[in-house]
Amino acid sequence: MNLLHANDRPGQYPPSWYAETRVPFAPQPRAEGAIRADVCVVGAGYTGLSAALHLAQKGLSVVVLEAHRVGFGASGRNGGQVGSGQRQDQDWLEKAVGRQDARRLWDMAQDAKALVRNLAAGMEGTHYRPGIAHACWHASEADHARAYAEKLARDYNYHEIERLDRNGLRALVGSEAFQGGDIDRGAGHIHALNFAIGLARAAQAAGAVIHEESEVTKLTYGPQTTVETAAARVTCAHLVLATNGYMGGLEPKVAAKVMPINNFVVATEPLGPRAREVLAEPIAVHDTKFVVNYWRLSEDDRLLFGGAESYGYRFPDIARAVRKPMLEIYPQLADVKITHAWGGTLAITVNRMPCFTRPAPNVLSASGYSGHGVALATLAGKMMAEAVAGQAAGFDLMARLPQPRFPGGALMRWPLLVAAMTWFSLRDRLGW
Repeated sequence: MNLLHANDRPGQYPPSWYAETRVPFAPQPRAEGAIRADVCVVGAGYTGLSAALHLAQKGLSVVVLEAHRVGFGASGRNGGQVGSGQRQDQDWLEKAVGRQDARRLWDMAQDAKALVRNLAAGMEGTHYRPGIAHACWHASEADHARAYAEKLARDYNYHEIERLDRNGLRALVGSEAFQGGDIDRGAGHIHALNFAIGLARAAQAAGAVIHEESEVTKLTYGPQTTVETAAARVTCAHLVLATNGYMGGLEPKVAAKVMPINNFVVATEPLGPRAREVLAEPIAVHDTKFVVNYWRLSEDDRLLFGGAESYGYRFPDIARAVRKPMLEIYPQLADVKITHAWGGTLAITVNRMPCFTRPAPNVLSASGYSGHGVALATLAGKMMAEAVAGQAAGFDLMARLPQPRFPGGALMRWPLLVAAMTWFSLRDRLGW
């Protein structure tokens, strides 16, 4: 089964709070006939739209092909958190690539946050707000968070993290569940779908052409690569693959290293005065579970709460699945109605670092952000645009990161992933 069609209606956004509150963006025409471009971009999420924007700003002709709508995938459904650093922490990176490249990766992530903030500042309805709290379930995790904040201040000159003891975190997030944590004032959160639409508008203003409901069915590499849909054939000098969890069988070399999983979000009814009892400030939060819970308040004071995962094609009863961890953290919301429930497909890698690769000399791919993609995917698009223009240092640094294949080959890697993820989810439920 194709994940593009497993849970959603063709060419339509899921019934999410994001889709209900999105800014206007008219449907774009399907791709038809013979099309030529300097660059073809497959996928209109953060990665592809950022690539299109920055390529068009360089004067290149750009065509974007999207199977459904702009921001249809994880880019329009996620928690909107613009986090600091890479998906792995600096200790891991220092061991993996050495201190010098680890520092470059930290600086790159800082640039990613700044890029999102700067782009969002001119976008309707994006509502960038600063602050992400890190809520620790166990005292040992709070101790580790404190030590890591000290490391970032000492070794990376990053002083935006405020450490919180149990009482301090409880006062901020309104929950008795946690043993402490911190808040990163240098991170933030946005309206996820409106950011994608804003990128699309900016890319079009720079000259890029976007085609929606134009699912790519075949790629043929060569000096002039061809990209085929049901009704069009695009010929291009460079190809950018920005499909993340929806790669399917288009590019097997990427699919072997990037696996799709499903994650879910609910929105409550407006909380009114109770909103300040849930979050004392308009920040976002994530916790230390393996299957991470993440939440924030919307502009109309709903709780947007994400949690639970599935590893098959079909989505479960989302409201039921997410309500359970929400009430574990906020039992005082047992009487609150859930008005929206939606799921989305993201992509993970074995080591949780993004997969940057060149499947062919004139083909670039970035995907597998493992839940840390708002900032990094936006930067990835810019870095691929720079690589097309001959400035590939950033892209090549990311491509040097160790990126193993999922074990089991094409037939067994999904069952093995399901077994492993189910085991770690069980550890969460048992509190190990």
